[in-house]
Amino acid sequence: MSREQWRELAHEVLRKSGVDAASPEEALATATYDGITLAPLYDAADLPAGPGLPPSAGREPGRPWEVRQRHETADPEAVMTDLENGADSLWLAVAPEDLPRVLDGVLLDLISIVLDAGPRTGQAAEALLALAGDRAGALRGCLGADPLGHAARSGAAPDLSGLGPLARLCADRLPGMRAITVDATSYHEAGASDAEELGCSIATGLAYLRALTEDGIAAGEAFGLLEFRYAATADQFATIAKLRAARLLWARVAEVCDAPPAQYQHAVTSAAMMTRRDPYTNMLRTTLACFAAGVGGAEAVTVRPFDAALGLPDDFSRRIARNTSTLLVEEAHVARTFDPAGGSWYVERRTADLAERAWAWFQEIETAGGMTAARGLVADRLAATRARRARDLARLRPPIVGVSRYPDPAGSPPARAHAPRQAEGALPRVRHAQDFEDLRDLADDARPRVFLATLGPAGEHAARLAFARGLFEAGGVETVTGTPGDFAASGAAVACLCAGDRRYAAEAADAAALLRQAGARWIWLAGRDRHDGVDANLYAGCDVLGVLRTTLSEVTA
Repeated sequence: MSREQWRELAHEVLRKSGVDAASPEEALATATYDGITLAPLYDAADLPAGPGLPPSAGREPGRPWEVRQRHETADPEAVMTDLENGADSLWLAVAPEDLPRVLDGVLLDLISIVLDAGPRTGQAAEALLALAGDRAGALRGCLGADPLGHAARSGAAPDLSGLGPLARLCADRLPGMRAITVDATSYHEAGASDAEELGCSIATGLAYLRALTEDGIAAGEAFGLLEFRYAATADQFATIAKLRAARLLWARVAEVCDAPPAQYQHAVTSAAMMTRRDPYTNMLRTTLACFAAGVGGAEAVTVRPFDAALGLPDDFSRRIARNTSTLLVEEAHVARTFDPAGGSWYVERRTADLAERAWAWFQEIETAGGMTAARGLVADRLAATRARRARDLARLRPPIVGVSRYPDPAGSPPARAHAPRQAEGALPRVRHAQDFEDLRDLADDARPRVFLATLGPAGEHAARLAFARGLFEAGGVETVTGTPGDFAASGAAVACLCAGDRRYAAEAADAAALLRQAGARWIWLAGRDRHDGVDANLYAGCDVLGVLRTTLSEVTA
């Protein structure tokens, strides 16, 4: 089928659906937060004219990614369990003095180790050296120095003066270790779009290169001392394109610096997409994200346990996290092919468009003086994107399964031990489900109830009744159903009319008057038409969070 044939067929379907648009492409296209238009159909004409990925992009064919488990507490038993059951890399966010206990009995030369000690990176590096002894030359991984990332999370002023000594330490005594992590997940968790996350990472990487070369480190050597950390989400094509675009961007920086174009990537399943309510759905999100990270070519992947938003993970959730990578590598064979998305008209176009937007944002940061000087610019830009995303999520674009769509009304989060508190910093850490879950927490205490008042036979009101019930349940609001005459006995203070448009035209005003007389403080109507006596409407695309907040306010008044 040609594009013209598809266009004719699609136009006819849209016409019958009442959609008026200049073309099917216009009617069916969607836009990302970076202003990239995602078309409904791609063909060879959409392939970008520019060069593809550099030859060194991604893992070697057939080589699996490192299964990198994160540890935030000094738990040697959990560390050993991970290593004995599929993990081959440790990401240790523990105090330097805890490293001897955490790594007791670990064969350090058989795994990779990534430190995450913030301003105490130098102390952690010395502790690791002492543990390794004469095996230090065989160590692999990264010391994890990231002063700009730490500043983004903590609000402290960044200090890049310690990067040179760490680089020389790697050169002299830890030749298999990288010194620096460019952690872009702090920007992702603060609400950044994909291009904003990428642009911040490239600007940060360049700031570190400047610091290293000013300290006497050769440019070619400096490039090999960096690894990049990106968030992987359940939007698999967005993640694949982001990791591919990151390599294109860094290859351009390497070209200018006359250095090798390779970029070592560590992908971490997004903390922003994780939910506290119905947390088992996170297993599906992290599986999609891990798959996308593997297809995108990440050298190391960390799958967050499904209960990570609740606190410290338990043994079961850690096992599921490990096995997600293991299954994708050993059963689905995702790691066998080099750049398996390469050549896809859609992926290649999306990669090129994303790289273009990210490069433009990177240039804005550089024009503002680089990543250190542009912290205010970055914070403002991320805040704007965060606000746009919040408005969309409030309208279920997209819905969050288990939270804002198809919630479990009777479910409550499993109990977990509290994780170490994150420092209050300049950039917030947000989760997409947070606002809805906060309302559920309030509802757990208030036990709110809404009366769904149906008009006419079930065939007329069933669809709107189901819609209204699901909407209120997303906020933890109990619903009871009956005719308007049953309201007084329901114990509710808020009502919602549910019927078809014709029935509304004939009966909505009288039904609203009856509900008000029976004591209803607020009356919703499921549908867009306004009728006398109705306070407000709820419908597909409305501000669901606003509806729920108003309802809870009226119930608890």
